[in-house]
Amino acid sequence: MLTFDRNLLEKYNIAGPRYTSYPPATFFHEEYGNEAYKKSVVVSNQEKPENVSVYIHIPFCPQLCTFCGCTTYTGMGDSKIEKYINTLIKEIDLVSQDVSKDRKLTQVHWGGGTPNAIAPELISKVTEAIKRNFNFADEYEMAMECSPAYLDYAMVDHLRELGFNRISLGVQDFKQEVLTAINRRPAKVPVNEMIAYLKKIGFSGINLDLVYGLPFQTRESFNETVKQAIEANPDRLVTFSYAHIPSVIPRQRMLEQYGLPGADEKIAMLEDAYNMAVDAGYVPIGMDHFAKPEDEFAIALTEKKLHRNFQGYCTRETTGQVYGFGTSSISQLFNAYSQNEKTIKKYMERIEQEGRAVVRGYRLNQNEQIVRQVINEIMCNYFVDFKQVASDFNVDTSVVYSALEFQLEKIQSFVDDQLLELNNDELTVKGQGRFVVRNIAMAFDPALKKGKGQYSKTV
Repeated sequence: MLTFDRNLLEKYNIAGPRYTSYPPATFFHEEYGNEAYKKSVVVSNQEKPENVSVYIHIPFCPQLCTFCGCTTYTGMGDSKIEKYINTLIKEIDLVSQDVSKDRKLTQVHWGGGTPNAIAPELISKVTEAIKRNFNFADEYEMAMECSPAYLDYAMVDHLRELGFNRISLGVQDFKQEVLTAINRRPAKVPVNEMIAYLKKIGFSGINLDLVYGLPFQTRESFNETVKQAIEANPDRLVTFSYAHIPSVIPRQRMLEQYGLPGADEKIAMLEDAYNMAVDAGYVPIGMDHFAKPEDEFAIALTEKKLHRNFQGYCTRETTGQVYGFGTSSISQLFNAYSQNEKTIKKYMERIEQEGRAVVRGYRLNQNEQIVRQVINEIMCNYFVDFKQVASDFNVDTSVVYSALEFQLEKIQSFVDDQLLELNNDELTVKGQGRFVVRNIAMAFDPALKKGKGQYSKTV
């Protein structure tokens, strides 16, 4: 049984990037626009990974959850939603012309918003556009983030017929009082029954998301939620820490009227969830993800081949360079990041007029690409072979250390606390180091000194 070292967690509980990208999105700038993105897409055809990943953003929700920081809209009529879908398809048709048909599409991810709440025929239209414009690999992943409140058997049957094979269920909590506080409805079909049915009709890698740190949650109540989640038998389980940043997400202020669990109670929730998941046979992935031993995430971690992008964890075999479609969507190419307009109105106007709707982005130089790979390895695999990184970029190891602006004193604290080990150009995160892995990554981030952005606490 794992007991977190509270002193260590408190010591390293400072604000820092989540490193879903490097550099973080706070570095994106508006000088990068449509033409820059078009050039980046063309260049991406000659870069690795060769595989193609597609992200589809559906920004509509039947009702807005007060804890959520996503770009979402509610109260939109059917005609407005259909117009958005037609515009999104127009973007797919245009941008995909610059993506080589020699490359295989291995991953499609739908996020939102609540993608499963739009009409099934609109999901079909977008899926047909993706199949028309991209060359699917024999083995591919097509996943959708779903709210259980709007998910029934008819919808999952429809998704399966279209070729979807993965689903992520955003449960957050099973307690009605918590759901009411965050303006979220309970599941339409009991979660355990839905997961059993998904497995029966051929879905795999079924993911169940929980959030701790919400109003009315206690250590005991969250234990009950985790217990119920494990009993539902998902392939993957995630326990996200709620990041309360009302200065960035104003609607989160509504939660303050109920009160929020303190830092000590949140750590206890994480500790209990971690132990319960491990005791149930799940393999820890990162700080708060868990996967069954036979799941590809657990296997990839063992082989040090786990990867990560804006959509979450993935494997090197499955992931590709990510081409994002829809409002606020982010493309993650080897050479650049690109983000679309955040408002539906501006997004649709620019797609109609210009074919693309890039509002900001960032082009990476080689040093930044090297740092990105090192941080990704730390965050995903708890291990970096600096000689291998140098080989991947066809440079000397000294160039890697120079790009990182590496200094031993930056990591000495982690070494002294037995959280990190550096031997023969190999870095290994040890013991409870995985729970402060964001802090460890920060020690290899020369861009942090530029002080851009406002970040949540690392623990």
